[in-house]
Amino acid sequence: MNTAPIAVTGATGVLGGFVAQQLANRHLPQRLLVRTPAKAPILPGATVYPFSYADQHASRNALEGVDTLFMVSASESAERVNQHRAFIDAAAAAGVRHVIYTSFIGAAPDATFTLARDHYATEEHIKSSGMTWTFLRNSFYIDFMEALIGDDGIIRGPAGDGRCALVARYDVARAAAAILASPTEHAYRTYEITGREALTLAEVAHVISEARGRKVTFYDETIEEAYASRAGYGAPSWQVDAWVSTYTAIASGVMAPVSDAIKTITGTPPRTLAEHLAEKYS
Repeated sequence: MNTAPIAVTGATGVLGGFVAQQLANRHLPQRLLVRTPAKAPILPGATVYPFSYADQHASRNALEGVDTLFMVSASESAERVNQHRAFIDAAAAAGVRHVIYTSFIGAAPDATFTLARDHYATEEHIKSSGMTWTFLRNSFYIDFMEALIGDDGIIRGPAGDGRCALVARYDVARAAAAILASPTEHAYRTYEITGREALTLAEVAHVISEARGRKVTFYDETIEEAYASRAGYGAPSWQVDAWVSTYTAIASGVMAPVSDAIKTITGTPPRTLAEHLAEKYS
């Protein structure tokens, strides 16, 4: 039996934290690679290593003796692809054999959702590294939907009647942990990781309204309105493009297909938005 620890990045965040907890529940040894060790969860069988994606020396030290790596994508930034490449190179140099990477639905060099282009570039660099890979192309998160609501109770964006197969981060983590427990079974596989239903944003607003007991609505902005309404935040252009393309990606239809990957991998289906909110507000 392989007793090498599994490395997990992003363990101080929601998704990485869920994965680390799932691995602890399975009694699997792991290394938590975090920028701020004091914030790392305290879990049985886990050791904590400081690192950053751009620091190849710290990353290589943290990954020595690791066979399998769960790589949560770095925080959104203009330098994210370069940070990913540096980290992947460090992982390969450290002797990591298998990388499980959190990518995105529709990852492509010309993806409508602009940040999915970063994920495509990262996938390509992992493929060229010589390491075995598994890609989890995640949909937009169910957990994020309420953050789209303005102070006036309106979700605004140019999504039209497009549908999105939203997925809960907890369900992504369940699938990731199952893969990390038996990585060879998932070598060189790309999984579309979605929930079990595809909703329009008008339907999302209705479900949230029902859960909260107060009205939430969706307003379908034009592209011009979307850029104008976000201009006042002073964000860089790449960030504004990402915000707007969150909605245009939904409008394009690329987010609509529903996958059974989570049920296939874990044996149980993912939760719906209504189920997620019912648990939250219970």
